[in-house]
Amino acid sequence: MFYSLILRVFFVRFKPETIHHAVVAGIRFARAIGLTSLVRLGPSETDTIEAFGLEFKGPFGLAAGFDKNALAIRALGDLGFSHVEIGTVTALAQPGNPKPRLFRLLADRALVNRMGFNNAGAAAIAERLAKLRAKNPKNLPIIGINIGKSKATPVAEAAEDYRFSAKLLAPLADYLAVNVSSPNTPGLRSLQSVEALEPILKAVLAESSSKPVLVKIAPDLADEDVIAVADLAIRLKLAGIIATNTTISRANLKTPAGAIEKAGDGGLSGAPLKARSLEVLKLLKGHVGDRLAIIAVGGVETPEDSQERMKAGATLVQGYTGFIYIGPFWARRINRAKA
Repeated sequence: MFYSLILRVFFVRFKPETIHHAVVAGIRFARAIGLTSLVRLGPSETDTIEAFGLEFKGPFGLAAGFDKNALAIRALGDLGFSHVEIGTVTALAQPGNPKPRLFRLLADRALVNRMGFNNAGAAAIAERLAKLRAKNPKNLPIIGINIGKSKATPVAEAAEDYRFSAKLLAPLADYLAVNVSSPNTPGLRSLQSVEALEPILKAVLAESSSKPVLVKIAPDLADEDVIAVADLAIRLKLAGIIATNTTISRANLKTPAGAIEKAGDGGLSGAPLKARSLEVLKLLKGHVGDRLAIIAVGGVETPEDSQERMKAGATLVQGYTGFIYIGPFWARRINRAKA
């Protein structure tokens, strides 16, 4: 209740991206002075989940998009996320799309973003992660690295772009996530077709240093295309699929049409994704069984939401938008809950 009051009275007075940077800076400062360590989950407070050769301290982690530049991994782990997926990281540093590019839809507990993979680039982030791991050989959450195509790279050259990022980042990752499903980089979603996706995944696998590789798909794919990607993932022996990314749909929103139009294009995340994300999870689980891990993302807000995903066949669960609407103890509450 207290955090919700702060959100609706104070945070809404500022642009969402300004608040985002302030929150990241704030949790980094809290970690530096030892505050986040006071709320760190103890070993007996949550169940350990084994997935693709790794041990996760609880099923619930942070989806890509929040910590694009690997700035707050330790603090986010302290706050209760069993894993932190950084990025999306691209081979080339890039500023992203023009501002404003992040919008709140309060009535729907949702966000619209068209950030455009703003990040410091694979080389800079690799250097940052190397320093982090050297200083902290223990007490880090599982680190996933989400990689995407540089905006300046032609779609025809995408595989080599992903290869470059994978080669630099795989040695520093616990797992890699191949993002071909953001709606905010021109042409990116076309790479979800099996013909375009296969050379990208092969390039990443070749440079993966034997780390698990997963692919992240959009909720807007037709069911038959979801199955086609799953079959490709099985054939190439990927570790799993992350389902799902943001949606371009604006169906059934409570936010007034004028506010939705003002927000404009971009990926919608948050509570409105719940139904489709769960639908894709069930579709995938019914098709792949135990042959692939599935990380369920989209509309997860409560411990009950997370447990529903696990019962439906998810190996792990992720969220992002709930962090904005529910507050800093969100992940801790979800990972402490027992099914």
